[in-house]
Amino acid sequence: VSLLAGIPSVVYGLVGMLVLVPGIRKLFHVPDGASLLAAMIVLAIMILPSIIKVSVNALDAVPKEYEDASLALGATPVETWFRVSAPGVGRAIGEAMAVMMVSGNAPNLPSLFQSVRFLTTAVASEMSYASGLQRQALFSIALVLYLFIMLINAALNFFLKRKKE
Repeated sequence: VSLLAGIPSVVYGLVGMLVLVPGIRKLFHVPDGASLLAAMIVLAIMILPSIIKVSVNALDAVPKEYEDASLALGATPVETWFRVSAPGVGRAIGEAMAVMMVSGNAPNLPSLFQSVRFLTTAVASEMSYASGLQRQALFSIALVLYLFIMLINAALNFFLKRKKE
């Protein structure tokens, strides 16, 4: 799992472009396989090793007495596992390169089988040449993404701390 978590996102994107995008094109008979579906699949595969690694480390760090106490209080093993798995969510939001490679990177309204452009890919691809209003819009997008990530982290911390008390 540690080895898979260390693979750069560009490699995931390249494999997605070479294998997944043509597969979606053939399987669903669409003109272009670079789509929201391809981006979702690559992102899910890419984030899985990180989530597994964080989850295993978190589960290993929990003393056996805490698990026994949790079970004694009526919690199921599944409830305990999912409460420590949540920290892996943060990496999924920022993986712009792999998503950019397989999503088609075209500014369309989101549809499962059409090319789309995500907020992270817009900032990554346009920041180098942007100026004026476009640059301000990109900074606004980055601020929205930052606030979104902060909101997710705050919510997870709130619920995880609340469950500990």
